[in-house]
Amino acid sequence: MNITKENVDALNAVVKVDIVAEDYQDKVTKVLNDYRKTANIPGFRKGHVPMGMVKKQYGKSVMIDEVNKLLQESLNKFLVEEKLDILGNPLPRVQEDFNWDADKFSFEFELGLAPEFEVNLQPENKVTQYNIVATDELIEKEIENIQSRYGKMSAKDEVTEETNVTGTFVNEEKEINKKSTISVKDIKGKANVEMFVGAKVGDVLELETKDLFEDEHKLQGALGVSHDEVHDLDIPVTFTIEEITEIEPAELDQELFDKLFADGSVKTVTELKDKIKEDAERQFQQQADQQLLNAITENLVDNTKFDLPAEFLQKWLQTAGEKELSTEEAIEEYNKSEKGLRYQLIEGKIMKDNDIKLDYAELVDYAKGFIRAQMAQFGNMNPEEKELDDIAGRILQNQDEARRLQEQLISQKLLAFYKENMSFDTKEVSYEDFIKEVYK
Repeated sequence: MNITKENVDALNAVVKVDIVAEDYQDKVTKVLNDYRKTANIPGFRKGHVPMGMVKKQYGKSVMIDEVNKLLQESLNKFLVEEKLDILGNPLPRVQEDFNWDADKFSFEFELGLAPEFEVNLQPENKVTQYNIVATDELIEKEIENIQSRYGKMSAKDEVTEETNVTGTFVNEEKEINKKSTISVKDIKGKANVEMFVGAKVGDVLELETKDLFEDEHKLQGALGVSHDEVHDLDIPVTFTIEEITEIEPAELDQELFDKLFADGSVKTVTELKDKIKEDAERQFQQQADQQLLNAITENLVDNTKFDLPAEFLQKWLQTAGEKELSTEEAIEEYNKSEKGLRYQLIEGKIMKDNDIKLDYAELVDYAKGFIRAQMAQFGNMNPEEKELDDIAGRILQNQDEARRLQEQLISQKLLAFYKENMSFDTKEVSYEDFIKEVYK
């Protein structure tokens, strides 16, 4: 057997595999001998079927099977030994005049080669790193929310500017049918507020979603739509009032503080504000980190230039999935996935060049941390280590779940690396300004 590689250009190559009878004949003979021992053919005792008859019935199919096995094994071994960094999988070239009765077989495979490139971690156009701070206004609003959550509720006959209203939003075209509780204080615009004030249980209000709430996130929650859908959403909805309530705010006293912090760590309103600020900014940091990673990804893709074997990848995509794609469908799929592929290559190079690795023990520890946080939400603050190990083991047996956790951990490692090795334009903003700048 002989295997050779010919480079077409920097991104494409062809591997040729020549196979002769000596390469596969021993395996074919062994398989046929095993067939002969077990074959049930009328007129012959088991194990005494003439080899000629076995060869005639099974010989060609066994030979084809063994040649294909040998071809795949030898090709994979060649790619590993030659340390070829390929994209997609080798594509066999169709040979119209191929003959399985020949003495020698020649197979050719097209390869798409990964490009060589360098990554500049100090581009001229720097990424903005946001430091989101909790403003006094946000803290005061959260205190109001706390007082409302722990306050005393009473039913009211009609809506006022101080009441909460429970009802169902409906838009049949968008398949919206969502029961929500909203505060009239969150309604935007005098005209909208006037539609609510004075309404009673059973009334049906006809509303427009555009500029209905002061906060877009409240509209998203009220209608039950996705983050992407809520942007510029301008549709009519009906709102059927089912309940009207008013809440007498809870007092900011030690009884309330102890309900919020059972460890007795808060004894004054000032300490409560400090806790709210700390918790809010911890959550903001998670959002800021995710946005920073997204921005770095975009920046690296935009500033790291290299060519891809596009024609090869489009051809490969035609047969890579469960359903065969047309040429046009494969081109469309390639165009949609090209950006992701570019970042995969950039990410892989950064990890390789900087020895960023992920071992199984780290993945287990990460999974256990995730499980521990989930259990804490349900009041189990001190789970046993064996219980965590057992749950983590079961989770990681699920390939999709293991892949998701692995991607999260790799993202954490890369973000830590970027923070240490890249320079950013830093900007301190409120949460409201962060949302405006990043998502609008």
